[in-house]
Amino acid sequence: MSQYKKKPVIGITIGDINGIGAEVTMKALADNRLLRLVTPVIYAHGKALTFYRKALQLEEFNFMQIKSAEGAHHKKINVVNVVEESPEVHPGVETREAGKMALAAMDQAIADARAGFIDAIVTAPLNKHTIHTEEKPFVGHTEYFTAAFEAKDSLMFLCSEDMRVGLVTGHVPLAQVASALTEERLTRKLELMLESLKTDFGIAKPKVAVLGLNPHAGEGGVLGQEEQELIAPVINRFKENGEFVFGPYPADGFFGMMHQRKFDGVLAMYHDQGLAPFKALAFESGVNFTAGLSLIRTSPDHGTAYNIAGKGIADESSMRAALYLALEVIRHRNPWEEVDEEED
Repeated sequence: MSQYKKKPVIGITIGDINGIGAEVTMKALADNRLLRLVTPVIYAHGKALTFYRKALQLEEFNFMQIKSAEGAHHKKINVVNVVEESPEVHPGVETREAGKMALAAMDQAIADARAGFIDAIVTAPLNKHTIHTEEKPFVGHTEYFTAAFEAKDSLMFLCSEDMRVGLVTGHVPLAQVASALTEERLTRKLELMLESLKTDFGIAKPKVAVLGLNPHAGEGGVLGQEEQELIAPVINRFKENGEFVFGPYPADGFFGMMHQRKFDGVLAMYHDQGLAPFKALAFESGVNFTAGLSLIRTSPDHGTAYNIAGKGIADESSMRAALYLALEVIRHRNPWEEVDEEED
């Protein structure tokens, strides 16, 4: 018998209220199949959502205002106000007020996850500049959640239906990538990827490709030594331990030949090496998953898109995929009893 009696509760942080976060969230939750499987709790403010419901003519989007996720109604879309007064909504405009609400939404969702009120968090896009200050730096969702849940490390893991790409170095300036790429770091990220593929995706014996750092994977040492001196030895140690880890592969040829389809995961050395091909191949359905946390956290793989905010033309596919991936990981991590939607 499952320890759970109700549908999984997924918290959704609204992100920047002046971006497309509210629109893609509301459109994604119009999927009745999804609502039969999960209970959504949106961390935002009811007035802000009402603004977009009217502006985008999404009259069928209805929600229930609740004080806490603990009291979420399992047949409703629930909304928790994270600020006393909703900031004024100005689609396409960068404001500090929107940043304060985005941060408040994250903090409340984190508190509710710790309390066991929600089973996963899906984060709508935000603007780092409206949150970041010298006193309280904000680099990104991944780093913020990693610190909040006191994880030793985490892995930015980009996922779609036919490819998964992880990053050894995430939000690190390109000039610092080579110095940041250490044997210890590469080993940790490979361990995180393998463990996530097994635990979060249910793959018993995952097959992982590791990319090189330099052009043509160093060309045998002509274009750099990292492949021979650092990356290959780490790969060999994993092989000796019985893991299916291969490489290092030249990134351009690897993706150019669509070799990612042959592997369960691909480990890229730095941000754009992994994200550029991923977004080119899976932009509409891509999901950012933070592996290595006790919390399940996913996010659509796009930004605030101020240029189209409030126009009703944002594509919700990535947000919908983020919600379904959160549900998939919940099911892999926990025994969950399917609940008849007709039951109370």
